[in-house]
Amino acid sequence: MTSPLTIEAALKAATLQLTHSGSDSPSLDAAVLLCHALDKPRSYLLTWPDKILDDTTHAAFDALLARRLTGEPVAYIIGEREFWSLPLKVSPSTLIPRPDTERLVEVALEKAQTLDGDILDLGTGTGAIALALASELPQRRVVGIDLRDEAQQLASDNANRLHLTNVTFLQGSWFEPLSHGTKFALIVSNPPYIEENDPHLAQGDVRFEPKSALVAADNGLADIKHISDAGRDYLQSGGWLAFEHGYDQGASVRTIMQALGYQHVITEQDYAGHDRVTLGQYNDERGRQCTKD
Repeated sequence: MTSPLTIEAALKAATLQLTHSGSDSPSLDAAVLLCHALDKPRSYLLTWPDKILDDTTHAAFDALLARRLTGEPVAYIIGEREFWSLPLKVSPSTLIPRPDTERLVEVALEKAQTLDGDILDLGTGTGAIALALASELPQRRVVGIDLRDEAQQLASDNANRLHLTNVTFLQGSWFEPLSHGTKFALIVSNPPYIEENDPHLAQGDVRFEPKSALVAADNGLADIKHISDAGRDYLQSGGWLAFEHGYDQGASVRTIMQALGYQHVITEQDYAGHDRVTLGQYNDERGRQCTKD
């Protein structure tokens, strides 16, 4: 039997252990895990700091903490992550939605206001980007595609939980599930863009995420090249293509898109000042002509 422990004491002890293990946010990690064990909101920890944890809760918290101390992401441990103020279920079959990706949603929303038509999210994972856009644009149809069946099912479950009926998720490789002639006003993607030998793959949460959703050949640019090329057949004239990419890939992505005939190609920074999103507009006649010249 474990020794009696208050909420405050449990949080302090867990925070200390997580600090020593190298967590970037030890106090937050401890609070989120304890809330999950208690099945209570964060406010409960502040309201009842002297409450004694029962043996069952104490054991559950210790088990969750042990997983985090090995480096396993909190999102995978509790099975949830918030994105664009939407609570999303996550699993080890998908990437964990990150705040940086909200910049892609912001850019996409700006362009979506400029023309009518459907929206496509490639490599949708949990459905985070597609669901954020669907929640902000309830009159627009949004389609999300992912290669993995587990991801497609998870994204669909998230849509159902959020009661978003204007979004559909399909399973397949990039544009493969779409009917010939399907056109979109906007295509967005957070594709694999990390190089195979990038040292960050052996650090932090990334160690636990699916490598197929992270790594791309050709210096991390293979999937961006493919989507940029094939995407021209699925954009309505004047439609926009927007990517999230690595902080050092802005110039390369602009070069790829411009060579394929995209116009008004620009790179937007995230809130840390790093290149994060590159987008371009495609006019079918002018774009095809550019690639022939």
